[in-house]
Order: sequence, then structure tokens, then C-alpha cells
Amino acid sequence: MKSWITVVKEYLVITMGVTLYALGWAMFLTPNSMIGGGVTGFAAILEYAFRIPIPLTYFILNILLLLIGTRILGTGFGAKTIYAIIMTSVMLAVTKEIIPIDFVDEFSQDSKIVCTVLGGIMAGVGIGLSMSQGGSTGGTDIIALVWCKFRHASPGKVILIIDIIIILSSLLFPSFDKNGNIMPYPEKVAIVVYGLMQVTVCGYAIDLYISGSKQSVQVFIFTKKVSEMADAIAFDMKRGVTVIPAKGWYSKEEKNVIMVVTRKVDLNLLLRYVKTIDPDAFLSVSSVMGVYGQGFDTIKVKSKKNDYKKS
Repeated sequence: MKSWITVVKEYLVITMGVTLYALGWAMFLTPNSMIGGGVTGFAAILEYAFRIPIPLTYFILNILLLLIGTRILGTGFGAKTIYAIIMTSVMLAVTKEIIPIDFVDEFSQDSKIVCTVLGGIMAGVGIGLSMSQGGSTGGTDIIALVWCKFRHASPGKVILIIDIIIILSSLLFPSFDKNGNIMPYPEKVAIVVYGLMQVTVCGYAIDLYISGSKQSVQVFIFTKKVSEMADAIAFDMKRGVTVIPAKGWYSKEEKNVIMVVTRKVDLNLLLRYVKTIDPDAFLSVSSVMGVYGQGFDTIKVKSKKNDYKKS
């Protein structure tokens, strides 16, 4: 069972993630009448057309999707997902009010491409932060899961198609800028292009953050204090330790080498343990392509019936 400190840390990271996500929209996207994918993108279209606040639409649509998803898929949506949806709704409302207008206008004077890229990066990293702690902002991923329950399809492709449909649907609605002037149709087409760019940048930022946070390293530790070092890593740091018999070919001395596989984000903590116990230890650190099982990633390769035949 997780300690309360770990739980609080996870919820704080989710809060930071949804705050960064909301800031990306409040600072770069909505001031420039930009759109994007997901429920937030559709909520932005309704705000530009009918002045319905984005947080209100976002919250209502996500609650409806949660109810539909729970009925069809079961009660698999955890407290973190509900918390992330509520906090995102709150932050979308709060950040829009607390950011100074002069600050927003300063960014709005720059190229819309710059605002699209910066908004997409902030939104993507924010979503990545939430996802890394098991949180989800709901929205189109619930629709994708429901669709994939009845049709064989990739959830990622379904989400991408939904995002494209949402962005293209903005052409069917009138749009008004912050001064109340209706947006010319050529400009609406340009906004659609920016929206597709935003989705691409946001998705790429999510992938970079998630892959970076999940990247693992393999560490070989050569030390004279094998038992003390192994106990500290195994029991204090709570990481798996393997002790491998080895022999120095030059010295002909029998030794034990400690091997540890851990997340890259925990490498500095491991180095502190090593330095504290044995400052003269020799280490070899290398990145690994993938680590599966025992608390790491899950093997997701599906085996075909014809791959293995009974002899």
C-alpha cells in the first residue's frame, strides 16, 4: 500500500500538470482564437461562437462522458481521473482570470505559429505530467475506449480522427475574436491549420515526456562494500539488486558486481547512495531500450495462434 506522502506527491504532480495545461490555453491559444483537439478544443469552438465559457463546457461534457464510459466500460475510472477533470475545469477558469491582460497581449503580438507551438508544448507536457501519475483528463480517450470495445481499432488512431473532426467542425460554426468581430472565412481556415499543428505538437510533447520519464538505465557497481551497498539499494531505495560473481582478469581477484536497473529519473538518487557508502566505487551506467515486468513496463505484444504449434 502506498504511503500518504506518495499519494499526496502524485496528486500534487497531477495538479501541476493540469495547471500547465490550462496555462497553455489561457496564455497562447484562447487569446488568439486558437482551437485544438479533445473536449477543450470543442469547448473553445463553442466559446468563440456562442460565448459559452470553456470551463463550463469542458466540465459538463467530461461528466457526461464519464457516466457513459462507466455504464459501458464499467467502473474503471479511478479517483485520479475524476480529480484531474475537476482540477482542469477549475484551472481553465482561474488561469484565464489571474493572468494579466498586458502579459497575454504581449504574447498575442507574436506570430500565431509561435503561440501554437508554445501552447501545444505546455498543454502536452501538462498532460504528460498527469498521465505519468496515473491521471487522465478524460475527454476523447473515453470515446476511443468505448469505440474500441465494439470495433477493432487502435485507440490512438481513434483519438487522432476525433481530434481532426473536432478541428474541422470549427468551419461550421461562426467565430468571433476578442473584440466581438466575426472572423473572415479565410482566417478560419488558417485557424484550422494552426489547430492541426497544435494537436501534432501537443502529441509529440506528450510522447517525449512519457518516454523520457519511463526511460530506464542499467548500472553496474564495482565496490568493496558489496553487502552494505546492496542492502541500502534494496531496502532503503526499494530497488531490485542482482549480485553477479566476477573476476578481475588483470588482478585475478574474485569479486562481486552489483547490477541495478532503475528509472533514469531515479539515477541521481542512486548515485547519492553509492557516494555516501563508498566514494571510491566504480560505476558503469548505460541506457536500455526497454525493461519489462517486475514493476516496469508490461509486454503488450500479442501472440498469434499459428505462432506456436503443439508438436
